[in-house]
Amino acid sequence: MTSRELDAAGITDPRLRAAYTYCRALNARHGRTYFLATRLLPADRRPAVHALYGFARWADDIVDAPGVAQGGAPGAGVPARRAAALDRLDADLARGLAGGADVAPVVVALAHTSRRYAIDHRHFADFLASMRSDLTVTAYPRYADLRAYMHGSAAVIGLQTLPVLGTVVPRAEAAPYAAELGIAFQLTNFLRDVGEDLDRGRVYVPRDLLDAHGVDRALLRHCRRTGRSDRRVTAALRAFEALTRAAYRRAAPGVPMLDPLARPCVRTAFVLYGGILDAVAAGGWSLRRRAVVPRRRRALLAADGLLRVAAARLAGHLAPRRATAAAPAAPPPPPLRSKEAA
Repeated sequence: MTSRELDAAGITDPRLRAAYTYCRALNARHGRTYFLATRLLPADRRPAVHALYGFARWADDIVDAPGVAQGGAPGAGVPARRAAALDRLDADLARGLAGGADVAPVVVALAHTSRRYAIDHRHFADFLASMRSDLTVTAYPRYADLRAYMHGSAAVIGLQTLPVLGTVVPRAEAAPYAAELGIAFQLTNFLRDVGEDLDRGRVYVPRDLLDAHGVDRALLRHCRRTGRSDRRVTAALRAFEALTRAAYRRAAPGVPMLDPLARPCVRTAFVLYGGILDAVAAGGWSLRRRAVVPRRRRALLAADGLLRVAAARLAGHLAPRRATAAAPAAPPPPPLRSKEAA
C-alpha cells in the first residue's frame, strides 16, 4: 500500500495502515487481473477494495491452500482443520465488526472499510457460508444450484464493492448488475480452473451440463492427467462458456450506473476477465494449462483505462461550470471476443 493511497483515504492510525498494507500485498500477489484494474480507481478508494479482496483471499486460502492458513499440513484431518480455521475467522469477524481489536489484519481492514462505507454485514456472513460449503460440496447438479452457491461466493463480492465504487443512480438500482458481474467473474475463474479444481476434488461445471455431453469425472481426470483434449469435454466447456458470456451481457448495463471515476476500473476488469475466456478457447480447452491474458493485452487495456480516468477527472473538474450537464456515461465495453486475446 503506498503512503499516498493511505494518506488520500485519511488512514493515519499505524495499526490500520499496517492492516491495509497487508491486504494490498495479498491482492498484488494473488489477484493479478483484479489488482491491475484496482490501480485505475481513485487513490482514496483503493485501500477499501484491497481490504475486501484481502479478506476474501484469506478465507479462500483456508479452504483451498495445500495446508491451512495460519499453519497446518495436508493429510488426514485437513477438512476438520479447515473448518476450525473458518470458525476462527468467523469469530474474528464478529469481534472486528463489533469494534474488537484482537483480530487478524484482514479483519481489521475489513471492519474499518465496512464502517466507512456502511457495507451490509450479511454479505460477509453469506460469503463465509459459501466458503464452508466448499469443504463438503464437490459438485452441483444444475446451474441453478451453482448460482445459489455463487450468491455467497461471488455476487456478494460485487455488492460489497458497490458502495466503494459509488453510483450515479440509487444503489439498489445498480445492485443486481454488480451482483451479476461478480458471478460472471467467478464463472470465468471456474472455466479457467477446471483442472485445478478437479485436483481439489471439486467440479463446478454443473452435472446436467456434463451429462448432456457424455462427460464424467473419469474423462475429466484423463484429460487433466494426459493434457489431451476430448471433443465431449470441449463441447461441455463451450456450453459453460455460453452461460458465462450470458452473465457478462446481463451485467454490462450496470457499468454506466457507476461513478464516472470508477467506470474505467470496472470496464478494464470486465474486458480482462472476458479475455480469459478467449484465452481458454485459444488454448484448446486444455485442463493442464492455465489460460492467461497476454501481458501486452493487459498493458494496452491499462493504458486505455488511464486515459478514461483522466477524461472522467477532467469532466468532473468542468462539471461545476455546467451544472445542468449529466454525468457522462461510459461507452459500452467492446465485444468480449478479441483478436488480440490469446
